[in-house]
Amino acid sequence: MKATSATDELLFSIDEGGIARIVLNRPQARNALTFAMYQGLITCCEAIAGNPAAKALIITGAGEKAFAAGTDIAQFREFETAEDALGYERFMDRVLGTLERLRVPTIAAIAGACTGGGAAIAAACDLRIAARDSRFGFPIARTLGNCLSQGNLKRLSGLIGPARVKDIIFTARLVGAEEALAIGLIGEMVEDRTALTERVDTLAQLLAGHAPLTMQATKEGLRRLAEEDAPEEGAAHPGDDLILLCYMSQDFREGMEAFLGKRPPNWSGR
Repeated sequence: MKATSATDELLFSIDEGGIARIVLNRPQARNALTFAMYQGLITCCEAIAGNPAAKALIITGAGEKAFAAGTDIAQFREFETAEDALGYERFMDRVLGTLERLRVPTIAAIAGACTGGGAAIAAACDLRIAARDSRFGFPIARTLGNCLSQGNLKRLSGLIGPARVKDIIFTARLVGAEEALAIGLIGEMVEDRTALTERVDTLAQLLAGHAPLTMQATKEGLRRLAEEDAPEEGAAHPGDDLILLCYMSQDFREGMEAFLGKRPPNWSGR
């Protein structure tokens, strides 16, 4: 595989059959994503978009423990202003939007923990295949005390409905693969990592043999339907006040420091 960054935290390749692969490669940190890795996802998607030989994309995580365990929380220590919080969510909208707009079908191959930003990446993929040991969730109500953007809420509720989104976020529980399959969070479950690799490879090869314009038009048509009410670039986004309510709070700072200090947070509601 060809690395796209000097730190090898994101691995990227396209094989002779046109199957592109992105590996989130921080197994020592359960593949928690740095801002550089998110930017690398954009770069990889742009490379795929510019390569007419590319026919499908598989995204997976390195190691035995996780697809991706969210954003690397240590980076949030630099957040001080409203612009920091809104800028981060705009950046995440750009990352996930770039993935959703990719002309080729995308497959998330999920094993182990798939939480926070990792779950958001999986939700932005067209198809999600998971091993039986997978666990999904956004446990922010017991960890950071931040919130999902309107875009992420819309994407997630489109998959599983608003009632289940509330259940998962309010309880901060992780959903097992069997439940994820039952509620539509994933499309297919396989027994283990070996079976996962075989299944996503077979599926990617199947998609690579189908009419690319049919798949591209279907993806883009559904994306446009979902984004009919999206704000113009540069305009205020619905939910900005909610982002600031959380990211600028004492509770967010407390949650972050408690998580990094491996202690329970002391929530104040302020």
